[in-house]
Amino acid sequence: MRLLIDVSNVSFTVGREPEPKKDQNGVQRVDRNTAAPMWSVQLVAMDDGGAEVINVTVAAPQPPKVSVGQPVAPVELQAIPWAQNGRNGVAYRAIDVKLVSASKSSASASS
Repeated sequence: MRLLIDVSNVSFTVGREPEPKKDQNGVQRVDRNTAAPMWSVQLVAMDDGGAEVINVTVAAPQPPKVSVGQPVAPVELQAIPWAQNGRNGVAYRAIDVKLVSASKSSASASS
């Protein structure tokens, strides 16, 4: 099951440069449906309750154009619960990770 996350009250900052998501043999993974390479982006998610570091997977021909410390917004962020070999967790996936610009915020505030 994939669950879309409401990120309207969460701010995100890039914690580590995007890097190829690799399998156990060191080969970059590809999306099953599109065959696009998969990238992992570490984000620091902050809200009123504190902060958490999450790794978000993006499938795209090129890695998201973001750098450490930049404010960003994951596009259609999903939580994907998983369980395997007695272990479980949540994987995060987004269509893209985009920069949040100051001019965009002030433009939407004046609208």
